[in-house]
Amino acid sequence: MADSSFDIVSKVDHQEADNALNQARKEVEQRYDFKGTGASIAWSGEQILITANSEERAKAVLDVFQSKLIKRGISLKSLDSGDPVASGKEYRLVSSLKDGISSENAKKIGKIIRDEGPKGVKSQIQGDELRVQSKSRDDLQAVIALLKGSDLDIDLQFINYR
Repeated sequence: MADSSFDIVSKVDHQEADNALNQARKEVEQRYDFKGTGASIAWSGEQILITANSEERAKAVLDVFQSKLIKRGISLKSLDSGDPVASGKEYRLVSSLKDGISSENAKKIGKIIRDEGPKGVKSQIQGDELRVQSKSRDDLQAVIALLKGSDLDIDLQFINYR
C-alpha cells in the first residue's frame, strides 16, 4: 500500500488581502474620526504603507485593516507590522504579508512532528513547504491536530491530502 501524505504551506490569498486593504482604505476615507488627520493606507510594492499625522492614528488605521483581514478569512499571523516611525510631520507604519514557511520554522515544525507525533510519520522540507508522509491516514490526522494545537507564529494550511 502506498504512503498517504499531505503538504503544510503558509500562503496568503493576495486577492483577498487586496480587497481587505481597499475596504480599509474606504473606511478610513469616510470615517469622521479620521477626517483631516492625513490618514491613509496603500500598497507600496509588496508592502503596506500606513500614514497618519500621529502615532495613535497610524495604529488605529492598522486596527481597521486587521479587522478587514479577519473578516476576509486571513489570519493575523501572516501580517508582519512594525511600529509607527516619525517621518517629517507624519508617522509611517510599514507592514508586510508573510508568504511561505521559512527554513527555521520548517525545522521547528519537523522537530515537533518527530518529537510529539506518531512514530511512522516522516516530514520532508520542500522549498517553502513541508511534505508529511505516513502509512496510516489516522497518523496524518493526528499530526494535523498536533500542529493546529501548537503555538507557532505562522499561519498553516494543510493541502494535497491523499
